[in-house]
Amino acid sequence: MHSMHIFRSIAFGLTLAFSASAVAHPNQGAADQAAAADMANAANAFLATLKPEQKAKATFKLDDADRTRWHFVPTEMHPRHGLSFREMTQAQQHMAYALLASVMSARGVQKTAQIMSLEQVLHDANPNGRFARDPKWYFVSIFGKPSVEGTWSWRFEGHHLSLSFTVVDGHVGGLTPAFFGTNPGTILDGPRKGFQVLAVEENTARALAKSLNAEQRKIAIIAAKAPSDVITKADRKARRLEPLGLAASEMNKKQADHLLQLIGEYLHNYRPDLANEGVRHFEGVSLSKIHFAWAGSLEPRQGHYYRIQAPDFLIEYDNTQNDANHVHCVSRDLKHDFGDDLLRQHYEQHHKK
Repeated sequence: MHSMHIFRSIAFGLTLAFSASAVAHPNQGAADQAAAADMANAANAFLATLKPEQKAKATFKLDDADRTRWHFVPTEMHPRHGLSFREMTQAQQHMAYALLASVMSARGVQKTAQIMSLEQVLHDANPNGRFARDPKWYFVSIFGKPSVEGTWSWRFEGHHLSLSFTVVDGHVGGLTPAFFGTNPGTILDGPRKGFQVLAVEENTARALAKSLNAEQRKIAIIAAKAPSDVITKADRKARRLEPLGLAASEMNKKQADHLLQLIGEYLHNYRPDLANEGVRHFEGVSLSKIHFAWAGSLEPRQGHYYRIQAPDFLIEYDNTQNDANHVHCVSRDLKHDFGDDLLRQHYEQHHKK
């Protein structure tokens, strides 16, 4: 298949997977319906292991204001509500991971566990630091009542991780915001020296930026200095940024392949049927409306930032802190973060007075 045709398919796949547009067209929703059912079953299996006082911490009403209150900073800076791994037995922790695995791919679960493990690296490097670094200080919060055909939501969150999932009428209604961060970005010493959790996200983007010719770089590189963080931060509602940078339609075949690989890395954090459903249900995406922008240095361990923006999705990656060894990376659905539009339709249809 021609590179650009594949690229169109993957780009649409990301949009579909992030926006869960199949919910609006139930006949297309076999994969997202299966994923929603698996999440409901895994959530109920997890809840069944909890004692009453634990369940009271883990569960909230669907309309609780905390559902859309998210962040990626340490919990001391952003007090979190939910049940932490600290408060779970080992068996309950296994069920929490099983809930995560009901919607994430092996790759996505692996990144999640590795990011959590970096808290121990930070603790070992500075045991008396400002923040309590603990790989178990991650929280599961469930909003509404999980059921195979129901409407509910849940979140997995702690320092440098925030993953939100929404189910509407038994279909996946939203898979974002999705935040992955790493500190250190690359482990500099110790037994895991050289290990980099988000290596593909960084190295593929840099390879793409370096492959651009002089004329392309004039458009793609939007600033000599990278911003100090992702622009959208932990905003409750993702805002559409100016579509700066180089349009995919202005890339050659090899560059389009690099961008395909980069977008695919984000898409395939989710289970294969969700990731592949968008490709199977290919619809055209105008390559002129998909932009890749870079800011900062093109060299490793120097501050850099990039973003990919299309009409319906936004990816931001920033690595500037701690001598450019501290990554913040977020994916936002510009229509269906937290399943908002679909939840609004649900309430209009089922909760009219």
